[in-house]
Amino acid sequence: MLNNIGPMGLILIAVVVLVLFGRGKISSVMGEVGKGITSFKKGMNEEIENAKAESEETDKDKA
Repeated sequence: MLNNIGPMGLILIAVVVLVLFGRGKISSVMGEVGKGITSFKKGMNEEIENAKAESEETDKDKA
């Protein structure tokens, strides 16, 4: 279904979105999306560090 959208179709969609929401709303939404992605990455890194710490504790207990 979306395989047939060409460059002109994407430009048309972008113009319609810009007209409907305006520049200010789009920029604020994109800012919130960026904050969400940053928060997600931070949470993933914390979980990886916690898993490594637990693994090291388990290895020490076995030794």
